[in-house]
Formats: sequence, C-alpha cells, structure tokens
Amino acid sequence: MEGHADTPEAMEDLGRNAAAQVAPGSVIALVGGLGAGKTHWTKGFVAGLGSPVEVTSPTFGLVHEYAGGRMPVFHMDFYRLESAEELISLGWDEYLEIPGVVIAEWADKFPGMLPAGTVWLGFTMEEGGSRTVRHLLSE
Repeated sequence: MEGHADTPEAMEDLGRNAAAQVAPGSVIALVGGLGAGKTHWTKGFVAGLGSPVEVTSPTFGLVHEYAGGRMPVFHMDFYRLESAEELISLGWDEYLEIPGVVIAEWADKFPGMLPAGTVWLGFTMEEGGSRTVRHLLSE
C-alpha cells in the first residue's frame, strides 16, 4: 500500500495495487493534508476493485458509496465533522458491519472510532510536488 507518486495517475496506481490486498470488512484510514493525494489514491482503489463509478471527494457529501466492483466501498470524509456523535449519526456503525471496504479520509480526527485492524496510511507532499504514501499503523 506504500509508495511514491509523481503524478495523480501514479497515485491512482498505488490505490489500484492496494485494492488487490483487501478483504471484505477492511477499514482504511487516510491521513494527510489537503492535496496530499488521498482522493486520487481512492479513485485508483475503487477502480482496482473493478468499479466503473467516478470517485469524487466526499468533503461536502461526507459519505460516497461506490458499487459495481468485487465489493462495495464506503468513502467517508471526517474533515467537516465536529464530533464523534456526528459520525455515528451518518451510520458509521452500520457501514462497519457491511461486507465491503470503508475508507476514511481525515481519520485522525476520530481515531478512537476506528476498529482494531484498521490500516492507517499517511499521505505527504514532498518538495517538487510528488507525494508519498506510508503505512502508519495497523493493529
């Protein structure tokens, strides 16, 4: 799931490759600043599962559901959430019970809400505009 990307397409390739490594019930926490590549990685991930759906940032919708691949993906963005109660009101617990993959951007806002076994990925922007994805933690 780790790697270095010089273009948005290369970041999507990293996500596409990661899709081959997941099982239903996986939770992936994405951490990194604005423009670090989280949504591009997710685009590749969803495509890697075989879904033809166009992936966009869920910053304003908060949750996007992508079907049509070998399992559904529930793409969430915690950026605009103010409390864990707001996350619960979005159906967080129910999404965790569905045999798909939950991807949470800005997951570090509510780390206590993520289950054991969550894969944590850190996204950073390097000098010159390239981006790096690093595995941070997995319980």
